[in-house]
Amino acid sequence: MEQRRLGTSSLLIPPLVFGGNVFGWSADEAVSFRLLDRLVEAGLTAIDTADVYSRWVPGHQGGESEAIIGRWLRQRGRRDDVVIMTKVGMEMPGRGKGLSPDWIRRSVEESLKRLQTDYIDLYQAHQDDPDTPLPETLAAFGDLIRAGKVRAIGASNYSAERLEEALSASDANTLPRYVSLQPHYNLVERPLYEDALEAVCLRHRLGVIPYYSLASGFLSGKYRSEADLGKSAARGRAVAKYLIGKGPRVLAALDTVAAATAATPAQVALAWLMARPSITAPIASASRPEQLDDLIKAATLKLSAAQIAALDAASAG
Repeated sequence: MEQRRLGTSSLLIPPLVFGGNVFGWSADEAVSFRLLDRLVEAGLTAIDTADVYSRWVPGHQGGESEAIIGRWLRQRGRRDDVVIMTKVGMEMPGRGKGLSPDWIRRSVEESLKRLQTDYIDLYQAHQDDPDTPLPETLAAFGDLIRAGKVRAIGASNYSAERLEEALSASDANTLPRYVSLQPHYNLVERPLYEDALEAVCLRHRLGVIPYYSLASGFLSGKYRSEADLGKSAARGRAVAKYLIGKGPRVLAALDTVAAATAATPAQVALAWLMARPSITAPIASASRPEQLDDLIKAATLKLSAAQIAALDAASAG
């Protein structure tokens, strides 16, 4: 499997990152273990999670995904074979939120305990915290790096302006720099990243690991009409907006390229992201082992310049 360097860090990851939000949510522990086994076997060894996954499930408090990964790591003994990415900053119900030094120190210990590991490869600020001065957050992350608990730090859901401010604060105060950004980006949601964030990432050589890479499943081609929205109560609502405007045009372009490459629309949508020079590896997930074929094949699918241009044109605007 191809390995790509994450920004200026020493971390090497495959061209696709697996989204661990499904662990303990749409995939129970037994299925999650099967997913992790297959991922490592296929060389997709970068796993993204967060302390809050999956607090949205009734009866969950957050930490369920990390705990499942931790039990898998303990049982399989594969810690050195995977790159673990997790996050801090969003609210853990009844416990805390944000990027204050105290909360970061407390949260990392809890994540390490759930993950049953001594270190986190990439520790990410899950969202900006305007109430905590950037140097304080970065200094707290620096303490974790010096202690060997974190190898590198990244940002998620930052605006271009705040990302620039954070990078400047690192330079001005001799503090660790974010090496990566995790933005919302896909074929039908391009301006959110391309209008300003992409330039910052290129200028500062940040790795980029976008989420919602398949637009909540729309880019898989599963949802093509209002009648299809009932296939998933949750995702149906999320993708309804893509049925108008450029959405159908993008699906048609994906179908054309998929037919020409003996691939699926989902594989092509992910390959389009992987081919963009500023992107290190998109994040995508699956709830069943048989769904992993799409991700595994996408990781090696190469599109021609003409195919990329066709997808660019269909998704413009």
